[in-house]
Amino acid sequence: MFKKSHATATAAALQTRTPAALWTDTFGRLATRCGQVLIVLTVVSLIVFAATKLQLVVIPILIALIVSSAFRPLVRVLERVMPRVIAAILSLLAGVIVFGGIITIAVFQVQAQFPALQKSVTSGVNQVADFIKNGPFNIGAKQISDIQKTLVDFVTSANFGSGALAGVSTAAELVTGAILAIIVLFYFMKDGPMIWAFLIKPFKPVVHAKARRAGDSAVQTLGGYVRGTALIALVDAVFIGVAMLVLRVPLAIPLAILVFIGAFIPLIGATATGIIAALVTLVTNGLGPAIAVVIVVVVVQQIEGNFLSPFVMGKSLKLHGLVVILALTAGTILGGIFGTLISVPAAAVAWQVIKSWNDPIE
Repeated sequence: MFKKSHATATAAALQTRTPAALWTDTFGRLATRCGQVLIVLTVVSLIVFAATKLQLVVIPILIALIVSSAFRPLVRVLERVMPRVIAAILSLLAGVIVFGGIITIAVFQVQAQFPALQKSVTSGVNQVADFIKNGPFNIGAKQISDIQKTLVDFVTSANFGSGALAGVSTAAELVTGAILAIIVLFYFMKDGPMIWAFLIKPFKPVVHAKARRAGDSAVQTLGGYVRGTALIALVDAVFIGVAMLVLRVPLAIPLAILVFIGAFIPLIGATATGIIAALVTLVTNGLGPAIAVVIVVVVVQQIEGNFLSPFVMGKSLKLHGLVVILALTAGTILGGIFGTLISVPAAAVAWQVIKSWNDPIE
């Protein structure tokens, strides 16, 4: 009798249960949370899709944001003694002059040393081919000839020509993007805080205060990361470049510039560009100088990892190695080379923003 009445009561309760009550139990809350996650992932996917389609606009804006964050302390110092517009113009000119000077030096070095480099590379390639032919790899002359014929056919093919035309189109896009980046950079240097204040103006007081603090934290973190990485990259480039100059390696300065750029890619960038420098030394100067360059690269990397990087970057910008690897992988998949460059600073900024957002408002 008791079991029958209990079953009847349960059935009656299920019949009288409203649809809204289904969303308040355990499975209902789980379904709601899953729906929220799906909506967030959809919005993020749409943003990423739109960004990939608008790379010509998105990339210059991101570059301008990164550079303006790095130059923010200089602009603040100049603002104390001159109008903000003049401070922004002088900071922008300083950056353009330094960057343009580095590129000009690299171009002149390539032009001046290109004939000697051609002879060195030809001699080095012949030595490598002779080693492959007569060495322990048991590769015959016919196989080497087939590889050479394949390379020649590719260079003279229509695909290579279309690739060259695509390169011209890419160069035009690079020029357009560079001009846009300079324009956006000027406005970020001049009115960056005001632009952010305008964007967060519609928010309620609590959210407005958190957004303002998150923006300040993002600029401080991003600027510190870029300045610290630039200092570390400069040390790498100077030591490796001086070693190549002492060893009389052709294109030592352009290779040092390549090392500087590669240092902005965490974990692998400086090492990869150092290996490229060693390979160029091997082809042009022989095995002994190449080993010397490798030793210099290893020593510089040890100094950077154990002493310089912890001192310059500080604990606030330190990310776990797994986070760095995942960020690099995701950035490379989504944004190619540019995604590789900005993935780690973006992860560092995101972490700092999350921490600052959750802190209580004073």
